[in-house]
Formats: sequence, C-alpha cells, structure tokens
Amino acid sequence: MKLNKMTISITLALFLSVICGILLQDHTDWANNISFLGTIYVNLIKMIMLPLVFTSLVLGVSSMDNLKKLGKIGVSAIAIFMMTTAVAVVIGLCLSLVFQPGIGIELTAESYEINEFPSVIDTIVGIVPSNPFESFVNGNMLQVIFFSIILGIGIVVAKDKGEPLRKILDSIFEIMSIVTRGVMYLTPVGIVGLMVPAVANNGVKVLLPLLKLVLVFYAATVIHICIVYFGMLKVGCKMSVKKFLNGMLQAQVIAFTTCSSAAALPVSLKCIQENLKISKEVSSFVLPLGSTVNMDGNALYQGIVALFIAQAYGVDLTISSMLMVILTGTLASIGASGVPGAGMIVLSMVLLSVGLPVDGIALVAGIDRILDMGRTLVNVTGDATTACMVERMVNKNI
Repeated sequence: MKLNKMTISITLALFLSVICGILLQDHTDWANNISFLGTIYVNLIKMIMLPLVFTSLVLGVSSMDNLKKLGKIGVSAIAIFMMTTAVAVVIGLCLSLVFQPGIGIELTAESYEINEFPSVIDTIVGIVPSNPFESFVNGNMLQVIFFSIILGIGIVVAKDKGEPLRKILDSIFEIMSIVTRGVMYLTPVGIVGLMVPAVANNGVKVLLPLLKLVLVFYAATVIHICIVYFGMLKVGCKMSVKKFLNGMLQAQVIAFTTCSSAAALPVSLKCIQENLKISKEVSSFVLPLGSTVNMDGNALYQGIVALFIAQAYGVDLTISSMLMVILTGTLASIGASGVPGAGMIVLSMVLLSVGLPVDGIALVAGIDRILDMGRTLVNVTGDATTACMVERMVNKNI
C-alpha cells in the first residue's frame, strides 16, 4: 500500500470513527462490542515493539566505530529533551494565565488514590536490569534500552568476534520490519476499534463542563508543535514541515489513537528511517530513549492543569510557586517513564510541591483520556523532531 493510500485510509477511518462514536453515545454497549479490534491491533504492535526496538538499538550502537559519537548523540538528545520539556511547562502556564480555564469551575472534594512515585535513586537503580530476559517479559523499556546499549558497545569492542551476533540481530531486524509493514495495513481497522468506544464513552457529555480546559490544552499542543518543533525543523534541521508531516503521519495518528508512545514506537522508527531518511544509528537510539524520558505532552498538561486547579479553588500562585511547577513538572515528567498512570502521578507531585489540593485530580481524571491523546501526539512528534535535530548536529546530512 502506497503512503498516500494509507494516509487517506487512516484519515477516513479517524473521521468515521468520531462520527460513529458520537452517534453511539446512548448505546455505549454497541460501541464497546468493537473495542476488541483496537485491543488486537494494540497487542500486535506490542508484540513487535520489543524485538524491533532491541535489534534496532543494538544495530545502531554497534554500527558506530567511534564510541565518542554515541556519547555525543546521547548528550545532544537529552539536552534537547530537557529544553523542550521546560518550554512545554512554560507554555502551559502562560495559556492558563491568559485564558483562566479554572474560573467558574466548581471542583468537588473527591478523593483520588495516588500510587507511590519512585524516588530518584530507585529510578536510577531500576534502569539496570538484574535479568534482561525478565525485562523483556515485563516490557520494561528503560531496562531493555540499557541492555541494548551495553550489548551494542560490547559488539563494537569485540570487533570481528562480535560480527556473527550482529548479523543474526540484523536478520531479526529485517524480519521484524517486514512484520511491522504487515501490521500497518491494519491501522484503519485498529483506529475504528480504538476511537469509536473512546468517543462514545467520553464524548460530548464529559467535554461540555470542562470544554475550556480541553480547548486550552489543545491550543497549547498546537503552539508547542508549531513554534517549538516546527521551528527546530526549519531553523535547526533545514527540513520542510510538509516533508516531516508526510513522513510521520502514520506514527502520529497511532500515537493519538492509542495514547501510547511505546505502541507508536515501531511505526515511528519505520517512518523516520524510510520516509525522512534519518540514519539508524541516530533514530534507533533517540526514539526509544525519547519514548521513555521525553514527556513534553505531559509537561504541557502539568502546567495547564496545575493552574486550572488553583483557579478552581481560588488559590493565587506566586511567581516562585510557578517556578516550582516548572521545575517539578520538568524533572518528574522525565522520570515518569514506565510508571502506570504516570500523568496523574506526576500531576499529584506538582500539586503537592506548591500546596494545591490533590483532590482536584478527581474531576480532571474524567477527561484524562481526551487529554492523553494530545499528550501522546506531542511526545511522539517531539521524539521524531529531536532525532532530526541530533542527525543534523552529528552527521549534518539533512
């Protein structure tokens, strides 16, 4: 299937899914009956995700004769991730200050159960796997990335003796790439199975009371993507926005509909390598890393919702409190990878850091799915943009 036909199929499936979801809001049981299509599609993506990421990352690292180049890629990527995440929090705060979505909203003091967030030390220790096979079984992406990097470095150091293993992994990667292309044909069906139940269950009724918050959040996502990411592409990468969007559309749609950066990762790797011609050594390192530590969408969310809750409770945040929101939102978003319900957990940390009522999360949780789609879209777009930037900085061939 050519890219233009796939693009048309995806767009049509997305449009029809929203229409069907709205029509089935009073018959959610009918909508939920087709959710199995989305579940199967997501399971297929998860099935190919770890083998593809593992082999791609090992091959990318082992293809670098100069380990200093690997260090440069890693440092450049992390620096860009932290910079864009901090900017995202600021954008979220600014839009909340201007439009004040929390004014006139009455939050009920319902309790929201908060899971324990791991400490910095626990997060660092958790990156290093005691059993890499267990990491694969549990789907611990950070540990898989760490093991892949170590194995790739080992192949480089071993030189000729490491070449047989590299050839085996290269063969696995090519096979998984073929499987990935096959799964991509099912994308329109997967979108229908994911979007129809989501719209039917969380449509107009849940949006109306909090419509202003949703609009402010999506305005922030558009601003962040258009100014920060597109600015990086045009100024830093000398790449046209049209070329980027045409190349990454599949991955962006999957991110939006599945609400999972990890689920979109195999498609992102395929799109950025085949459509944007970003080298495997850069893309296979930056994208898996970004899917776990680059959370610009979450950072936008923290800034907007923190002020939303403050405004709803009539609390005036000082400049120092807003700076604390920026600092906590940036660091916590980066450290939130692999934590179930990370968006809500990080938000609770941000609220506690400035003395805001955590009970305010209860109402926001009702529209979290709607906001999560935008968060994931920003995250995946940011990962791809960063890979393009790093490619330009390291290889200067864009």
